[in-house]
Amino acid sequence: MSRSEKVSFAGSTGEMLSGIIDVPEGPVKGWGVFSHGFTLGKDSPSAARMCKALADSGIGMLRFDNVGLGGSAGEWSAGSFSHKVADTVKAAEFMRSEGKEISLLVGHSFGGAAVLAAAREIPELDAVATVGAPFSPKHVAHVFDAALDRILSEGSAEVDLGGKRVEIRRHFVEDLENADLTDCIRQLHKPLMVLHSPTDNTVGIENASTIFQTARHPRNFVSLEGSDHLLTGKGQAARAARIIAAWADQYLDATPA
Repeated sequence: MSRSEKVSFAGSTGEMLSGIIDVPEGPVKGWGVFSHGFTLGKDSPSAARMCKALADSGIGMLRFDNVGLGGSAGEWSAGSFSHKVADTVKAAEFMRSEGKEISLLVGHSFGGAAVLAAAREIPELDAVATVGAPFSPKHVAHVFDAALDRILSEGSAEVDLGGKRVEIRRHFVEDLENADLTDCIRQLHKPLMVLHSPTDNTVGIENASTIFQTARHPRNFVSLEGSDHLLTGKGQAARAARIIAAWADQYLDATPA
């Protein structure tokens, strides 16, 4: 079984971000960083279960709360997709400073879009995996569509996201509008695995098709048959992690623990 170590590091805005490194019990095949979904956080079932399962497969993983979520400082509403990308790069820099250069980026949902954008800023990276990721970051705007006019006219609005009230600001929406992953994916120059459920009702399977078609080889697609978007069903997150671990194995350089 893996063990979990609490860490913190400065994000791109200078706020301290709270993280957990899931450390393999035995030999370490490589290290990675996990980027969580929209407002999910490092302790969400998808993040925790996937990272623990990857660690059980020999890949140590850092998962962290984006600004204003979980144990991280700052206001979530002050962040943006660009901040999420920059903080993913900061997470890789932190791991590098700890002597744990990362080989793997894994992103779930909105975090999948973030790792696709962050990959080119992490030179030591060997492979990227996305799970239920949108091709366009602005896909996430559908969850606050009803408040969009108010956000743009008044500068911000509170919206209900799965029972959680959050403030969405105009700069967040404008940043999404400017985010285009086409070049990031086409110029990735890293092995890419796209995992997606064909019955994902939050981020449709066509997103996976577009990411895959835009990417260049080596690229892989795996259908997470029967999984929901949040991977909350029994064994869903662990199964996705085992698939990623088996695929990534060929790209990882064995490193000492």
